[in-house]
Amino acid sequence: MKEKKVDVAIIGGGPAGLAAAAKLAGDGIGNILIIERNEWLGGILEQCIHDGFGLEIFKKSLTGPEYADYYIRKVKKLRVPCLLSSMVINLSRDRVLTVARKGELLAVRAKAVILAMGCRERTRGALCIPGTRPSGIYTAGVAQNLINLKNWMVGKRLVILGSGDIGLIMARRFTLEGAKVLAVVEKLPFASGLERNVVQCLNDFGIPLLLERTVVDVHGRARVSSVTIAKVGPCGRPIRGTERKIACDTLLISAGLIPENELSRGAGVILDERTVGPLVNEFYETSAKGIFTCGNVLHVHDIVDWVSFEAERLAFGVKEYLKKGCIAPSKIDVKAGGGLKYVLPQRVSGARTVEFAMRVDQPGRNRAVVFRDNGRIIRRFTFNRVSPPEMIRAKLEESDFKGIKMLSVDIER
Repeated sequence: MKEKKVDVAIIGGGPAGLAAAAKLAGDGIGNILIIERNEWLGGILEQCIHDGFGLEIFKKSLTGPEYADYYIRKVKKLRVPCLLSSMVINLSRDRVLTVARKGELLAVRAKAVILAMGCRERTRGALCIPGTRPSGIYTAGVAQNLINLKNWMVGKRLVILGSGDIGLIMARRFTLEGAKVLAVVEKLPFASGLERNVVQCLNDFGIPLLLERTVVDVHGRARVSSVTIAKVGPCGRPIRGTERKIACDTLLISAGLIPENELSRGAGVILDERTVGPLVNEFYETSAKGIFTCGNVLHVHDIVDWVSFEAERLAFGVKEYLKKGCIAPSKIDVKAGGGLKYVLPQRVSGARTVEFAMRVDQPGRNRAVVFRDNGRIIRRFTFNRVSPPEMIRAKLEESDFKGIKMLSVDIER
């Protein structure tokens, strides 16, 4: 097996990996290697041909390929090496990567590793949807790839299960291609995608959003012929007697994303059961020394701009680690309390200003995010509006951490 030594190995050439590589190389860090399993850089952005990307970071609206192209050009200009069509099949705790390439295996020994593998979609199997197993069932991302990159139309009469952003965007895409989207069915009492996508992709085209409903059966032999939907109760279980059959030829599933963390587990990285991504400190270092992570493999983001910002912040921690062989120890645990799905980072040193990212579990207005130390209020931040699909952020200054041993964050009702 051939061997290669690098300072920084980046697993994934999507928006997180590209932004981290560009920042590190731009700051003078050499001997970086991006490892990407696809034949191209850019990740999922290459199939996202709609606009709306870059509003935060570039202050203008770009398509996914345009957004990716900015970073691809940047890493090429900085001469960052990339291994394409290369799959990392193992990562050890001491930062040795086993890479499978055409005709060979390569061992990459890295001083620091950045996990930027992104996420994957929940499938029908993951959701345990009963019924027959005909063709015509796709995840929204697969359908997006087929129609946008391969010009294959996958259906004419569709039901979409889940109101995730990709599903909402594909509802509009199919409608523009002449297909009929009969309904978007959502188990929650509110849409799980961004409000702007609900308005622009559903309301503007008269596509019904059926809340507190789910698909309970799939019918058809060779091809989907119909699906049965039903209302769900407070516990999320279907309510008998509320079933309704919808004739269709395609079921699209847009019911959430899961961080791609098989390599993380193999390296002994501790995962957060709430985010299904690694536990990290404010430098984005995981529980494994020298292994850092950012982007959707850490937690699923609402817009790609935040992925790029996060990757740039991670670069600071990687530089500190390469320079000193370690970073400031994390002494303070951070816990998400009532009203929050999660909070990141989960540990902090208390020696510097930290920006926290979090998601609420219910939509609301005039909500306060409260940071506490054993009940004592450290800081309170008020937001005019909060919604589960949108991340919210709040900063604590270095002075706020004095004397704190455990930090809890909750939504004040």
